[in-house]
Amino acid sequence: MTALVRCRTGAWIGRVGRVIEVNELTKRYGSTTAVHDLTFTVRPGCVTGFLGPNGAGKSTTLRMILGLHRPTSGSALVEGRPFGDRSRGLRHVGALLDAGDLHGGRSARAHLSALAVSNRIPRGRVAEVLREVGLAEVAGRRISGYSLGMRQRLGIAAALLGDPPVLLFDEPLNGLDPEGVRWVRGLFRRLAAEGRTVFVSSHLMTEMEHTADHLVVVGRGELIAAESLAEFAARSGASVTVRTPDGAALATVLTAHGAVVRTDDGLLSVTGASAARIGELAFEHRLLLHELTPRTASLEQAFMELTADSVEYLAGETR
Repeated sequence: MTALVRCRTGAWIGRVGRVIEVNELTKRYGSTTAVHDLTFTVRPGCVTGFLGPNGAGKSTTLRMILGLHRPTSGSALVEGRPFGDRSRGLRHVGALLDAGDLHGGRSARAHLSALAVSNRIPRGRVAEVLREVGLAEVAGRRISGYSLGMRQRLGIAAALLGDPPVLLFDEPLNGLDPEGVRWVRGLFRRLAAEGRTVFVSSHLMTEMEHTADHLVVVGRGELIAAESLAEFAARSGASVTVRTPDGAALATVLTAHGAVVRTDDGLLSVTGASAARIGELAFEHRLLLHELTPRTASLEQAFMELTADSVEYLAGETR
């Protein structure tokens, strides 16, 4: 049986066995609850972004999926089983959690070779992934001399080493230059197009807007949304920019019909009414329009609005 998911490409792709299933997952550390009753599914064939404010429980959730932290209750399954039950795990799941968690005295080639041996992966695969991430020329250098961006590339190489069907990345863009960011964006899209499950945690809204098809959004360890990128962005409400010499009169008309109108430097920003409806009302009341421009909400705007009550640390404010 095949589960098909429509991605931004319009294609329907995916396989049931490659899903990540998180069901009523909870993790407590003493009196602190890091993750509470979290349930969501990550399906193959699409890039799924994992978003949330600092302290939202994203890294803890990823570690429970990988069996590095034991849940207080609930379950996290990969391909229908706890990941910790699998031998030679890199053949099933590739992950980058912390680019700095590497032995600085080893070379990149030695690091990947050790992973290949322990997971019974052909040694030739080491050279392949080093070329793919752009580190072939520096593979013999000690990792201690690598920049953060180079360490990120090495972490991605390790995730790709076993050619796994499921991949998890925690903040993979940190330290990358613009070329590197563009490369990673294309890599994730390609991996998803191959039918793999790609789950990416990031705080970079612009990149998620360009890369992700679906989103899982959490705040204070609880689920806020699990839906398509378009559906989530639309939650903040699209607006329409209106330029008119009759601003006060039009605002009165629109407000009477349930719209919300804000005035900014001579322009009206209208929510709760479509551009077509605004035009009809202006025509009915003989009000002249110079501009009528629909504006869709950005991912960042929707994220800020919907996670406002879940932000743990607010700069310049006290609680």
